[in-house]
Amino acid sequence: MKKFVNDPANFVPEFMAGVLAANPDLLEGNVEFQMVKRKDRPVADKVSIVQGSGSGHEPAHMMAVGPGMLDGACQGPVFAAPPVDACYETIKALATPAGVLVLVNNYQGDRMAWDMACEMAEAEDIKVKQFIINDDVAVKDSLYTVGRRGVAGNFFVMKACGAAAAAGKSLDEILAVAEKVNNNVRTMGVALTSCTPPAKGTPIFEIGDDEMEVGIGIHGEPGRERTKITNADAITETLFDAVAVDLPFASGDRIALMINGLGGTTPAELYLLYGKAHSLAEGKGMTVAKNYVGEYCTSLEMAGASLTMLKLDAEIEGYLNAPAEIAARVF
Repeated sequence: MKKFVNDPANFVPEFMAGVLAANPDLLEGNVEFQMVKRKDRPVADKVSIVQGSGSGHEPAHMMAVGPGMLDGACQGPVFAAPPVDACYETIKALATPAGVLVLVNNYQGDRMAWDMACEMAEAEDIKVKQFIINDDVAVKDSLYTVGRRGVAGNFFVMKACGAAAAAGKSLDEILAVAEKVNNNVRTMGVALTSCTPPAKGTPIFEIGDDEMEVGIGIHGEPGRERTKITNADAITETLFDAVAVDLPFASGDRIALMINGLGGTTPAELYLLYGKAHSLAEGKGMTVAKNYVGEYCTSLEMAGASLTMLKLDAEIEGYLNAPAEIAARVF
């Protein structure tokens, strides 16, 4: 393993300390619970939007905290759910009379932790609701899920809910926004390499130099098939076709199109994939109204990418266009 690491057991709190140090005007944190929150939240008349999952997917989730996005997030160890007490303390720290909406990616560990935390919060008369995100079309079940996995489409749910909360919408109204976005977003990814969690010290799976995993999960879960690697256009077509037929997307749709890097793929490669995906969408009669190219939900240093499409309406597009600021900003 060749990584910038001190003690692997302290990897998460140490990089969190760096995020907090780099964003002193935006964020504050609680290292004990591996939690960050906006400095200016909670606010009594605003619904708080929170999320939490394993580390290793940065900028998801704690680096997506800021105005117009999440109000708080907590981290578990790399590729492991946050502890129940961290989830509970995050809800408590952001609780308001307007309520708290917890966005949960569809993994068993995350769901169990947040279920228990929400029950504990409700016992203290905290108004809280959950929403489960499951945008991955690759497989119905995986090593960690019951049903489809929550992957890069999570970004669009966060963005829309954060904007709705900033606009003063109620908890039930924001929950309806989450459901609408989730119902209209689809994702599938492909991996060219494995990745190495610091605490493990070895790759989480083996893959040949001439192979790719189609439909990979963000924790290295198996996808639809292991095949020989092919050229970029063919890979993009495989991902696009799987995503497009699932909703299905159709001619005349306005869409947001995302190419998300899994951590070890260069920007040049991501834009190469995006160019082909954009052409395929237009060839199907779709209008690409919003585009996203970069790293939104990664898997440490895994070489690979995912393709996400979101069908837009005026409401969703308006929320995507609303201003936001997060720790993952690049300038």
